[in-house]
Amino acid sequence: MREKLTFLGIETSCDETAASVVREKANGTGEILSNVVSSQIEEHKEFGGVVPEIAARAHVEKIEFIIKKALKESNLNFNNIDGISATAGPGLIVCLTVGLNTGKAIAGSLEKPFVAVNHLEGHALSPKINNKIKFPYLLLLISGGHTQFLKVNGVNNYERLGTTIDDALGEAFDKTAKLLGIEFPGGPKLEEWAKKGDKNYFKLPKPILKKGGCNMSFAGLKTAVLRISKEIKKEKEKYHLAASFQKTINEILHTKTIVAMDNFLKNKKNKTNTFVIAGGVASNLSIRQNLIKLSKEKNFIPVFPPVNLCSDNAAMIAWAGIERYKNNLIDNLEFPSKARWPLDSSAPFLKGPGLKF
Repeated sequence: MREKLTFLGIETSCDETAASVVREKANGTGEILSNVVSSQIEEHKEFGGVVPEIAARAHVEKIEFIIKKALKESNLNFNNIDGISATAGPGLIVCLTVGLNTGKAIAGSLEKPFVAVNHLEGHALSPKINNKIKFPYLLLLISGGHTQFLKVNGVNNYERLGTTIDDALGEAFDKTAKLLGIEFPGGPKLEEWAKKGDKNYFKLPKPILKKGGCNMSFAGLKTAVLRISKEIKKEKEKYHLAASFQKTINEILHTKTIVAMDNFLKNKKNKTNTFVIAGGVASNLSIRQNLIKLSKEKNFIPVFPPVNLCSDNAAMIAWAGIERYKNNLIDNLEFPSKARWPLDSSAPFLKGPGLKF
C-alpha cells in the first residue's frame, strides 16, 4: 500500500451515476484526478421526480462506461488504485445495489480493500478535500433527502444536534417549484425566479421556529405555498411567492443555526469554530450569503464545498473511503445496501405524525 492513497469512488444512491478517482496529497487534503457524473434529469422530467426503477436501469446501463471514463481521465488504471469505495446508503435500494455490487466486484476481483460509504458521511467530509479542517466542526447538511445539524467529532463519529421532522429542505424546494409550474428538478430554477420577485409580498409560516431546539419542519410551509399557488392569477405573483419562500427558508435557517451554534460551543475547548455547509442545497447563493453573514456574526469560519461537490458525486465517496481506510474502517464484501443509515445511530428517529415539543 502506497503512503499517499488513491481510491476509486462509486456513487449510485439516487439518479446520478458517478465515479471518481481521488488521491491524497502530502498536506492531508485531496487531489481529484477525475470526477465523472452522469445525470438522469431527462429520464425523470416527465414524471416530476425520480422513478426508482428507471434510475436503477440507467445505472446498470451506464456504470461500466462511467468507471472506465473516470479511470481514463485520471490517467491511471486499476493497478494504480489502492482501494475501492462505494455508497452503501442511505438512498434508493434498487439504485444503491448497482454501484455497491459493482464496487464489491472490482475490489474482489483485484483483491483491493473495499470501503462501504455512508452517503451522508461523504457530504460531511467533502470540504476536507480542498480545505485543512480540524475536528470537531459544526455541519449543516442540506440536500434533497436530508436536513440535519451535526457535530462532526471525527471520521465515523457524529452527534446529531437537530434534524427535519418531515420534509428535507431540498424536497421542499422541489415541491414548491413544482407547485409554481417549474419542471423537475426545480430547486435551481426557483432560485432564479426568486431574484425577480418581492420577498416581502407573501407572509409564510415558520413551523416550530421558537421551539424544538434546532430541529426543523417544512411541511407546513409547503402547505401554505400550495394554498397560495391556487389563488395566484398573475405570472409576477409566482416570482413573489418564490422570493417569499426563499426568504422564509433563510429566516428559519438563521434562527435554527444560532441554536445549533450555541449547542456546538457547549463544553468545547477549541478556539477555532468551523461551520461546514454541505449537500445539494448548499449551492443556493442566497442561502450561502445568509449563512456566511451569520457565521461572521457568531465568530465561526464558514466552509462550503465547491459547487460541483455539493450535489451527489463520487469524489466525496472516494475521499470518505480514504479517510475511513486510514482509520482502519474497512468492510467485507458482504456489506448490505441500506435505505436508511443515520450518521448518529444513537439519535432518536424524529420523523412522523404527532411529534410534539
